[in-house]
Amino acid sequence: MSITDDLDDARRRALRAEYVGRINRVIDYVEANLAGDLSLETLAGVAAFSPFHFHRIFKAMVGETLSAFIRRRRVEKAASMLLANPARPVTQIALECGFSSPAVFARVFRESFGTSATAWMRSADRQVSKNGQVESKQSQEVRKRWEAASVPIRMLDAVSNTWSWRLAVDVGEVRIEVKEIPEFQVAYVRHIGPYAGDSALFGRLFARMFSWAGPRGLVGPQTMALSIYHDDPDITDEARLRVDVAISVPEGTTGEGEIGTKTIPGGTYAVGHFEILPNQYGEAWDVVMGQWLPESGYQAADAPCFEVYLNEPEQHPEGKHIVDIYEPVKPL
Repeated sequence: MSITDDLDDARRRALRAEYVGRINRVIDYVEANLAGDLSLETLAGVAAFSPFHFHRIFKAMVGETLSAFIRRRRVEKAASMLLANPARPVTQIALECGFSSPAVFARVFRESFGTSATAWMRSADRQVSKNGQVESKQSQEVRKRWEAASVPIRMLDAVSNTWSWRLAVDVGEVRIEVKEIPEFQVAYVRHIGPYAGDSALFGRLFARMFSWAGPRGLVGPQTMALSIYHDDPDITDEARLRVDVAISVPEGTTGEGEIGTKTIPGGTYAVGHFEILPNQYGEAWDVVMGQWLPESGYQAADAPCFEVYLNEPEQHPEGKHIVDIYEPVKPL
């Protein structure tokens, strides 16, 4: 391969990265404005593409039309909210997720899930637990197993005047605390598709992230490495799942190509401290969401959840990952 060929390949990669970055900005905008103005003109402007070509570009890169993506995210968001807040009126949730009327929501929900929202919540695959929360069949089994094994022990830290919980579960002893965190900025690279248990995938994504950040002087002792999750794997098809592999960056940092930047909102978070094997991430999340949350007096808030990685697993004597799981919460 000649020098000219190398330059051509580099140029093609840079152009594709620019397109990926623009489409990611549109996806982020849709996610933050499901009940807002999601017209073709508005979203084409976010992407800085001509409205005339934007539909075709979006479908070619995302794999579904813009209107199908918006409809899917609205109904998936509504489904998540119905599970997290079963006492709230269905109509209110539908309007908050951008549906123009209850009738439109009912039709789209049935097309997406094969049943009505009310019947879906009350189906045989779900039941109301003793604390009034709606649970999936998987969550029911997790809850039963952990109810027999451990009860969260609640403690008050006299110095910080904050509450924390300790649990003894299958993944070891776990500490969970609720605390306020400030907003912070991250740079990220996005993956769409299956990711559960794929350490090699996360390794490649972080390699791309750090190869961009390192030469720009954005990596230091205080840099956080994290993964941000946008979809519920129990609701969204795994081919459509989105995860952002990210690092914390100084305020005002701008992305480039496929590297985007955004702000993680501050607020109240439950933070679970875990030391786990690579195949135990799902169990760790189940501890937070299926065992601790129903006993805590909190409910999940409407913001992204994420993981912060605290060690190099290769240097751990047992190859374990030390990770903090952050779940945004609000009083029940």
